[in-house]
Amino acid sequence: MDYDRPVSRPELRRISRTFGALYLITFITSIPALWLYQPVLDTPAQYIAGAGHDNRIFLGAFLELLLIIANIGTAVVVYPLLKRVSEICAIGYVTARVMECTFILVGILSVIAVVGLRDSPPAGSQAVVGSITYTLAAIKDWTFLLGPGFVVGVGNGLLLGYLMYRSRLVPRRMAMLGLVAGPLICITGVLAMFGTIETQGTVQSLATIPEFVWELFLGLYPLIRGFRADAPVVAGNGPESAPRWGAAPAIATS
Repeated sequence: MDYDRPVSRPELRRISRTFGALYLITFITSIPALWLYQPVLDTPAQYIAGAGHDNRIFLGAFLELLLIIANIGTAVVVYPLLKRVSEICAIGYVTARVMECTFILVGILSVIAVVGLRDSPPAGSQAVVGSITYTLAAIKDWTFLLGPGFVVGVGNGLLLGYLMYRSRLVPRRMAMLGLVAGPLICITGVLAMFGTIETQGTVQSLATIPEFVWELFLGLYPLIRGFRADAPVVAGNGPESAPRWGAAPAIATS
């Protein structure tokens, strides 16, 4: 995209609808995947000792692979517009999404490894195999804490909230929600990491509500209403087209 030219309405509509659809896909894939993994995450030793539900686990892994694609897509699709606000922050948002997906991929491998232990158990006592499965399940839990529990607050909350606030592609009041939700995710993620609060407990769950609403808004608003056509970044003329934070309005001279 030529960053100095105005963005046509059809192009803006295409970008916004794709962005919104991808964000909704992240909801459709991530929530069921976590539920599908529960037999492995709750009692991994019993899972490998019993009949197991391999297809259920594989379906969860497949959904998370789609989640990875959608996550990266939400950053790449909107990058040409966000770059007009701040190239550094736009690249930071893309990088945060990639890092989040890295944690997700490690979690997928951990869960699939448990299934592999059940199908092809290594030599050794059942207690040794059980300890291995608990270790793999713990790795999955940590990837969730560090990925959605921390990196999301930096990328989807702070960086994307700031870029949306500056670009005015969405109403600024909603963009401010992202600026509030991001720090909440990060703070509670760090507190859970150090054991100050319970991981995925009441406090951390409540702190995720603003981020949940913010990301749901990012899915619905661009898909239904579309990005605002009167946003300064749509007019082009490079990064200068987006107003600086706190900058004084220009005074017309005759």
